Amino acid sequence: MVTQSHVGIVHGRLQPLHNEHLKKYILAAYKQCEFLIVGITNPDPALTGEHAAAPHRTQEASNPFTYYERALIVQASLLEAGLGWEDFMVVPFPINKPEYIKYYVPTDATFFMTIYDKWGHAKRELLENQGFRVEVLCEEESRDGTISSTQIRERMAHSGPWEKLVPEAAARVIKQRKLDQRVARLMKEQPE
Repeated sequence: MVTQSHVGIVHGRLQPLHNEHLKKYILAAYKQCEFLIVGITNPDPALTGEHAAAPHRTQEASNPFTYYERALIVQASLLEAGLGWEDFMVVPFPINKPEYIKYYVPTDATFFMTIYDKWGHAKRELLENQGFRVEVLCEEESRDGTISSTQIRERMAHSGPWEKLVPEAAARVIKQRKLDQRVARLMKEQPE
């Protein structure tokens, strides 16, 4: 059972942020707190590391957007969704080096999660091992029928329709900065 928390934290790679990230995770967590921190994982190569539960998450083609670009996308999307600057902030979130997380967020906050796979369970364990309070908003055994950032990047790479899968503000930032073109280039350069 999720309880009201003063400060809530969500996290993800958000490569890119999509509608399910926004609605089923970020905004759902915001309803449970007074202030929300959105942590962006894999913020830079020094804070990125492999994990057996999710080896693909460190590949360059899986991380085409910089921390700054993802922060712009998240900020624009949350403002468009009706949150104000006083309601949230975006920070780096080094999930692969969980001992560093305490330097980016308040340790007495509630860490909200959605769990869909082994990596979700592994992240929960990483956070709990650091002594953080974790509350799971949703746990499902399969991502069948859900949107994934991987699908969106694949559509970008093959000129497929992707814009309706992300918030309108996210699509605007991606197109203005030509990030979809970077995704297409990186996906083509990726060894098979």
